[in-house]
Amino acid sequence: MSKIVDVKFELKTYKYYKPFHITGSVSDSSTNIEVVVITDIGIKGYGEISPSFRVNGEKVEGLYKLEAAIKESIVNMDVKEYRRIFDVLDKFFATPSVKAGVQYAVLDAFSEEINTPVYYLLGGMKREIETDKTVGIDTIENMVKEAKEIFSEGFKNIKIKVGEDLRKDIETVEEIARNTKGAKYIVDANMGYTPKQAVEFVRVLYKKGVDISVFEQPVVASDIDGLKYVRFNSPYPVAADESAKSKYDVYRLIREEAVDFVNIKLMKSGLSDALAIVEMVKTANLKLMIGCMGESSLGINQSVNFALGTGAFVFHDLDSHLMLKENKFRGKFKQNGSKITIL
Repeated sequence: MSKIVDVKFELKTYKYYKPFHITGSVSDSSTNIEVVVITDIGIKGYGEISPSFRVNGEKVEGLYKLEAAIKESIVNMDVKEYRRIFDVLDKFFATPSVKAGVQYAVLDAFSEEINTPVYYLLGGMKREIETDKTVGIDTIENMVKEAKEIFSEGFKNIKIKVGEDLRKDIETVEEIARNTKGAKYIVDANMGYTPKQAVEFVRVLYKKGVDISVFEQPVVASDIDGLKYVRFNSPYPVAADESAKSKYDVYRLIREEAVDFVNIKLMKSGLSDALAIVEMVKTANLKLMIGCMGESSLGINQSVNFALGTGAFVFHDLDSHLMLKENKFRGKFKQNGSKITIL
């Protein structure tokens, strides 16, 4: 038996190498919660909670106080029966990042017990994935410079943040494309445009010959009709991020034919909903990408194992750990440029 005897939360703050600017938000640090699940035979499983008030309405100060409630809910449960534990943790639906960190820590403890990496427990579909790297909002000159640096580092997929200034955004993406020929681009507006602005954005760039692989979350999360309008008027595939938090959100997006891609982030849904979303999107013959919030290498490890295990994703946006200053790398994976493999 490997019964859970304790669950511990610890606050950790990581500074960004430079302020990370997206539509309506500038961050200079990320404060996360490290989760430790301890079993009766001394095994420890690790996870990370990386909340976002902008996306989930979560504050780290409030989540930290859930330690006792989480412990009370799953203590004496066996990590080998992790789906039963997932069902219990699904009751914390209002705090999805807590679900994610604790659910993964349970899986990590189980994997340590049987000496098998988590990605095997999730299916073992891939042995390697390739991540993009993100260009945050800045001046046109600085964004082009950063994109060129990313491309020269061997990243073939570049994520570009837009959404605050339509004309500047068009010029920025055009200039980045001109200076990084051969790259693929995920352009993320983080809810910054109206539906008509979003359509103008893509139509102008299409006429200029710029190829965009994914146009992510162009409109506010609640505007599903607007998202659908953009999808049916865009020459590029349209993705939902903030609109796709739970499996119920994704069910609606599929039913409304509102998107081509769904961006899964474990911090939006937890592992349990993320597993359901993978199967739903595959059944609907749509496509998936996987993203991150402000996770350290410990938190990115969760998404790496999920992506490798399910093998479900066309694009991987798992780069937050590359933007944060960490004293020690804590992922159970190896990164060589854009390529990621399990140790």
